Amino acid sequence: MTRASRSVASPRVVCIEDFRPIARRRIPKSVFDYLDGGAEGEVTLRENCRVFNDVTFRPRHAVAIAECGLCTTVLGFSLSLPFLLAPVGYSRLMHPGGEVAAARAAGKAGTPYILSTISGHKLEDVRRASSGPVFYQLYLMGGRGAAEASIERARAAGFNALVVTIDTPVAGIRERDYRNGMKELVSGSVFEKIPYLPQLLSRPGWLASYLLDGGLPGLPNVVIPGKGPMPLVDINAALAESAVTWADLRWIRDLWKGPIVVKGVLTADDARRSMDEGAAAISVSNHGGRQLDGVPASLRALPEVVKAVNGQIEILMDGGIRRGTDVAKALCMGARGVLCGRAYAYGLAAAGEAGVDRAIQILRTDLERTLRLLGCPSVNALDRSYVNVPKDWD
Repeated sequence: MTRASRSVASPRVVCIEDFRPIARRRIPKSVFDYLDGGAEGEVTLRENCRVFNDVTFRPRHAVAIAECGLCTTVLGFSLSLPFLLAPVGYSRLMHPGGEVAAARAAGKAGTPYILSTISGHKLEDVRRASSGPVFYQLYLMGGRGAAEASIERARAAGFNALVVTIDTPVAGIRERDYRNGMKELVSGSVFEKIPYLPQLLSRPGWLASYLLDGGLPGLPNVVIPGKGPMPLVDINAALAESAVTWADLRWIRDLWKGPIVVKGVLTADDARRSMDEGAAAISVSNHGGRQLDGVPASLRALPEVVKAVNGQIEILMDGGIRRGTDVAKALCMGARGVLCGRAYAYGLAAAGEAGVDRAIQILRTDLERTLRLLGCPSVNALDRSYVNVPKDWD
């Protein structure tokens, strides 16, 4: 066992929440709060996790289960687990391994990794790192020319699906980032950075790794025609110039012949429109509470979307997944699989690839235990009969 693996082994890390204090101690406050925080008053951020308490289980006891089946299929791909690793921007700031480390861990576990456009590693390197499916999450940063180039690179590198995020016409106001000077640290002048440098100097281990990794990475997967890779600029400004519309989705559909997942759906209307535009799947998502504060928790929005889709395309869900019981509840309520973002990102920030491995192990073990306690032989057998859902949710 490596030193990194020992640092996140039991009993030091027993559940996903145990990663948070370790990550907080290892990385600067600005980076931790970027990972940990949400928009405005963080109401939706908190509700994403709390809402799972409103759904309770209906176990079937005195049932002997020889083996629990955790395998499922998503977009036709056979997966060893029903949870995927969600796109997390700036992962290389959390640990030098960043997206490459997370993709490698996902591949070892037999589940997909979804690469964010806002990545510090080249998409080709991320694709090579994983032995499993890898999806590319698309923002239109840099304009259509840059998007066309990245879509073609993703196709040539062997990415298996495209995930189009529709809930970012502008970036949500994440107040922690403003207080911590995230904008100044990422794209400000030397003088603008000075007031925020003490928080970086307070984490010498992280700072040494950061400097050895080459310092502030650019965006190697956003190549602007005639200019080259986009520097790591203020993302608020970049996203404001790259809103995705339904017309853009039709254009993307013409460019990408593989499956497309529309991420950021919270209503029946958007679910139906996604189907009309040829989506193979949708992810019920509020961007982890990082965009519009005050929208419903993802689990709370799930029944409306499930009803609207009526089995015509696959449904994923992301937001608030911290335990295997959370995964099981989402599957019971109609999701084919879930996306986990912070759950593995805390592990990445705490211990790199070993932390991601441990986070996946925790969720896998949690989920198998939950199935056995429910008296359910397989994730594919989970349905509404295993849960009590508040009556006003339907």
